[in-house]
This record gives sequence, structure tokens and C-alpha cells, in this order.
Amino acid sequence: MLGICDSIKSIELFFRLKLMRLLRSCLMMLEHVLVLSAYLFSMGIYGLITSRNMVRALMCLELILNAVNINFVTFSDFFDNRQLRGDIFSIFVIAIAAAEAAIGPAIVSSIYRNRKSTRINQSNLLNK
Repeated sequence: MLGICDSIKSIELFFRLKLMRLLRSCLMMLEHVLVLSAYLFSMGIYGLITSRNMVRALMCLELILNAVNINFVTFSDFFDNRQLRGDIFSIFVIAIAAAEAAIGPAIVSSIYRNRKSTRINQSNLLNK
């Protein structure tokens, strides 16, 4: 009887260790995705701060929005996979990014037609 209890405990310990390894690997995957997202976000912020060209600033803004989408989807999948809150927010951010991608170049081309430059420091529209 003692041998059966020991074997059941060893099997239970084995499955607990497997579950802990699985959770640890999921946490490592979560860390990798969050590091990627933080890297993309910081590249976008750096590019937005240092860029002098409007087109480059729009591209950096898109990079920031994509990093936010990665975070929304990752946290939605990892913590709350029964409800789709993160996925819905991600679709909302994609819609905003699509509107920005449609309106942004139109504004840049209009400024270029009027000012003959796409540099941010030369496009002060209040100086007329």
C-alpha cells in the first residue's frame, strides 16, 4: 500500500513540475514579447523626438501604435483569454492608425505644396 501512495505522489510531483516548466516557458515568452514591444515603442518615441521630417514622424507614430497593439494582444491572450477586451482595443487602435495613415500623408502633401518643405521646424502654420 505504501508503494502505491509513493508512486501516486511521484506522478503528482512529476505533473506539477511539468506544469511549472510550462508556466515558466509561457512567462519567458511573455517577457520576450514585452521586450520586443518595449523596444519597438522606444524606437518609435526616439524617432518621433529626433525626426525633423514629417513623413518619418508619421512612420514613427505608426511604430508606436503597433507596439501598443502587440501589448494589447499579448496581455489579452495571456491574462484574460476568455474575453476579447485586448483584441477589441487592438482593432480600435488599428482603425485609428488607418485613419492616421490616410489623413497624415494628405496633410503632409498639402503642407509641401504650400511651403515646399516637409521639415517640421519649417512648417509653422501660424506664421503668416
